[in-house]
Amino acid sequence: MQIPRIPPPTIAIAGTTDRFPVRRIFCVGQNYADHAREMGSDPDRQQPFFFSKPADAVVASGSTLPFPVQTEDLHHEVELVVALGAGGASIAAGDAAAMIFGAAVGIDLTRRDLQAAAKKAGRPWDMAKGFDRSAPIAALTPGMPAAAGNIALSVDGETRQSGDLSMMIWSVPEIVATLSTFVELAAGDLIFTGTPAGVGPILRGQRVRATIDGFEPLEVTFAA
Repeated sequence: MQIPRIPPPTIAIAGTTDRFPVRRIFCVGQNYADHAREMGSDPDRQQPFFFSKPADAVVASGSTLPFPVQTEDLHHEVELVVALGAGGASIAAGDAAAMIFGAAVGIDLTRRDLQAAAKKAGRPWDMAKGFDRSAPIAALTPGMPAAAGNIALSVDGETRQSGDLSMMIWSVPEIVATLSTFVELAAGDLIFTGTPAGVGPILRGQRVRATIDGFEPLEVTFAA
């Protein structure tokens, strides 16, 4: 048997036919105070915590997705996603902006029932967060994202989440700096930066649309 040749996952870049190669995906948890409260946590400005998804969990806007297996409680979480064009370890917050290639709208799909069971048992969240096609991402817009702007998500036209990037507990540069103290970051890494309140269930056959001011929208539909 030959050694398989596996191309890296990629995501679109707005205004070009070029593609951005994805190396790793990191996510910061509970980075909006209102979401921290709805999840039963204290929104005080404590050290951010991180989890990850596999790189090949990315799916493009416009996709029709099979409903994930092993769950009856799939949840949406709209997020700003930043893509790194450079990296390093122990990056200063003041240097983080220079590391960012661009940003996009993303959805952190979560098998909430599996997450709740894992939390109750004190087990890892991996299968609740890092499953197949769990990271829909729209086309990247090059450049450092603004610190403010509406972020929203609707399901079948009904608004579920609506907030502002300025509501983040930890800013994008602070997230990059903190994460770089745990792992050495590199070009191709993506970081989901947290979600505002209003997370909730997605049912089979529903269409989800996520938007952030200044970015291409993200739409995915779940098969009936």
